[in-house]
This record gives sequence, structure tokens and C-alpha cells, in this order.
Amino acid sequence: MPGVIDIPRELAASQEKFNGEAGRAFIVGLPEQTAHFLDHWDLRPDGTPMHGVSALVVPVVRTADGTPAVLKLQILDEESEGEPVALRAWDGDGAVRLLGHDEPTGTMLLERLDENRMLSHVPDAHQAVVTIAGLLAHLTSFPAPPGLRRLGDIARRMLDRTPRALGRIPDPAARRLVADCAAAVREVVDEPGDRLLHWDLHDENVLASGRADWLAIDPKPLAGDPGFELWPALDNRYDPGDILWRFDAMTDILALDRDRARAWTLARLLQNALWDIEDGRPVDDGQLEIARRLRGRGL
Repeated sequence: MPGVIDIPRELAASQEKFNGEAGRAFIVGLPEQTAHFLDHWDLRPDGTPMHGVSALVVPVVRTADGTPAVLKLQILDEESEGEPVALRAWDGDGAVRLLGHDEPTGTMLLERLDENRMLSHVPDAHQAVVTIAGLLAHLTSFPAPPGLRRLGDIARRMLDRTPRALGRIPDPAARRLVADCAAAVREVVDEPGDRLLHWDLHDENVLASGRADWLAIDPKPLAGDPGFELWPALDNRYDPGDILWRFDAMTDILALDRDRARAWTLARLLQNALWDIEDGRPVDDGQLEIARRLRGRGL
């Protein structure tokens, strides 16, 4: 039943931008794919589809028992293929519950949370940071299941790419700062950790539900050190004067060694800087300021 949904233009544009021909093919096939899984899991649509940069999320109801859920359709890639693995490991404990998964396409059926009660709506930024830190402390207490991407591999590839990237940064101060981030990564790369990481726990990826105050959604999981998880909460609602308070609060709540957490946070900033440089963009000033303040702090 092609035509069962309208594809949001913003999703089509982001797929075109980030995935090219594969993204265009995904968008073209979405109506038929959605219809297939509505039939396969005996679902009926129950609201306006939602989307992020890469996924279409269709509110649905299970016809058999009236259970509200969402159907999540996305391109299967290195990041998305680990999502059901992490959700199975957490099994609804601190994260959205996985109800069904189609391995060949990566399509998932998930419990429906309250999209109108998002952590980004909480006006107190400090409360939001503390909430994220509490969720991270729980989620990263789980050992990473086999088969996930590993932080050590990611970090080594970043270090391999850094020398060429540094040559493309025209500003000497920014170049030194990115080089310092790489130096911090070299200090910890041989001890990358083995915890189950969410990787993208920002305040729009935390929703309320009837069974829990707050639950995490949309993980891009990997195995590694929880210090690699802190960056989104430093960058959300960006406030340069608040960076060190947030870093201290999160490292306290997660009981992290502060020097190691700083090194892995700088690794995250290196990752973002490399993406900017390789895409021909200048390194983001806010990113540089986070790195500057963490680097300059005697921890």
C-alpha cells in the first residue's frame, strides 16, 4: 500500500545530504517498507509520523491488543545496526523497550514514550544535566555485548586521520587546540573501556513515559569508557560559563576519574573536529571553547 504515509521533506533532504544515492533509494522505498511492516506486525497508524535526521518514526497501535508503539525505519549502517543490540541489553531498564526487530532492514518496533515530555523542555539546564548523568551512570553500568563498535578502534582511526586534518586548519590557535585533543587521546587509547555506551544522550533523546520519569532513546552504541559519553550534555544549551560545572557534576555522579574523563571528552571533540575539517567546514567555535576550558583546567 504505497501512499500510506507522507514522507517529510526535511527527512528526504537530510538523507540526500548525508547518504546520497543510498538516501534517495531509502526515501523512495519508505512508503512500501512502512506498509510492509504495518502488515507484518499487525499494526495500524495512530498519529502523525515524526522524524530526526535519519529515521522515520510512525506512531502505531498493535491491532491485536491495542498496545501503543512506534515503528522506526532507518538506513542500516554502522551506527544503527547496534541499536537493537543495546536496547536488548538494557531491556527497558533506563531506555526505551524494544518490541520487535527486523534484522535485514534494521526496522524496529519500540514502546511508545511521551514525545510531548522531553528533557529539553525542562527549563533548568542543571537539572537536565543531572538527569542525563544519572541515566548514563545506570546505562554504562552494563557491560557491552559482543559485536558492537569499539571505542579503541574508533580512537585509533581518529589519530591516524589527525595529521592530515591539522594541515587543513588555517588558524594556529585552533590547530594547537585540536592537536592537544589528539595528544590527550594518545594517553588513554590503550585503555578504551568495555562499558555499553549510548554515545548520543542529549536532552532531546530523553523522554518521559508512564512507567519511568525519564528513558533514553536513539542510542548509537559502542563499547568503551563512560568518559566518552559526557560531551552532548556539555554542548546542549551551550553556555561557556557552565562547562566546568557540568563536567564536575557528571564526573561526580558517574564516579569517573576526572583526568581520564577529560581525555575521553577531548576525544569526542577531536571526533567532531575531524568531521568538520573533512567536510570542508571550520571547526565549530563552541567545540573549541569546550576543549579550551577543559584543557586549561588543572584537574
